[in-house]
Amino acid sequence: MLQWLQRWFSGPARDATAQRAAPPAPPPTLTPAAAPAAATAATAATAADAAGADAPVARPVVSFDQLDQVNGLYYRWLFDTEGESAFDTNAAETQVLDALAAILASQQSGSALVRRLPGMIPQLLQSLRSDNFSGAQLSRTISNDVVLVAAVIRLANSSLNGTGQITSVEHAVMLIGQEGLRHLITSVAFRPIIDMNSGHFTRTLAPRIWDHSERCAVANRTLAESMGIDPFEAFLAGLVHNVGLIVSLRIMDQVAKDDKQLGSELFCAGLVRDARILTCSIGREWHFPDSVIRAIGEQAGMKKGAVISPLGRLLTLTDYLGKVRILVENERAPFGDPALFGGLPPSAQQAYSALQAIDAAGLAPLPTDASAAP
Repeated sequence: MLQWLQRWFSGPARDATAQRAAPPAPPPTLTPAAAPAAATAATAATAADAAGADAPVARPVVSFDQLDQVNGLYYRWLFDTEGESAFDTNAAETQVLDALAAILASQQSGSALVRRLPGMIPQLLQSLRSDNFSGAQLSRTISNDVVLVAAVIRLANSSLNGTGQITSVEHAVMLIGQEGLRHLITSVAFRPIIDMNSGHFTRTLAPRIWDHSERCAVANRTLAESMGIDPFEAFLAGLVHNVGLIVSLRIMDQVAKDDKQLGSELFCAGLVRDARILTCSIGREWHFPDSVIRAIGEQAGMKKGAVISPLGRLLTLTDYLGKVRILVENERAPFGDPALFGGLPPSAQQAYSALQAIDAAGLAPLPTDASAAP
């Protein structure tokens, strides 16, 4: 499985014109910050966007105060902690962090901890690398997998924006195009399988985390080209940046068992940091592009004044906006709060519009058939 992924990333250039762009919802009006410092930050971020992929930037695209506020709200929602969460770690949380640290310090393969869909995914991706794009052949292959059939038809119908209904896989394949299929099939390939017999944390949190990952991937792809970033690398970074966090849920199930009192501030901070380091380890084993691994690693060690790559800045922005969108949907944060959007670059509005378009089209459901896991 790792070999075909390595060959996949060394494939020929892709036709970017075939990408599917979901019809955007009316863009929100992001409230600008009144403070001069925020305006200066937005100007600097905009200039960095225009500079392209070869110009690292010595500041994050989202302020640390904004990150702290939204991350705090998001992880309280994720762990379903009522009111203000505790600050210090408890005994169960310490055990989870110690177990995760032991995995990072060992020679254990991080990728062996990730469950992915088996089947004809490598064959499909290999076909999409070919310049001789055969819709009929791809349709026959896709028709053998019920998960892919549902995903392809759903994506094709969402692109019609209610103007028609597609039931044929071959028609859907031709409508989506080669690049759209490439993104869709890659998403399915890395979508984790949830074993409904697993513990509380995997059952409850994994669908929420994957939802956020898919949102980040689509928003990344929307903004990538305008920032001089490879769209597929941007899509991949958004899709897999939470893989280590999903792996950590299995550790929580094993260590904490029925103790659901997880989610303190220190625990979440340590968990997310180490989970992203684990994601980088898994990414190296899967031979991800260096830019993707670097961007994810930058999220783990972000400090004031640190140099952040363009893809790292994009991932910071879409990770943040994806969390904001989820919080707004679940009535955990008011959309009109200027503290959430003040000082963000103009591209934030486009990214948030893409997230709203995802809501309108709907996201592919997370598979729950444990028998499909390798």
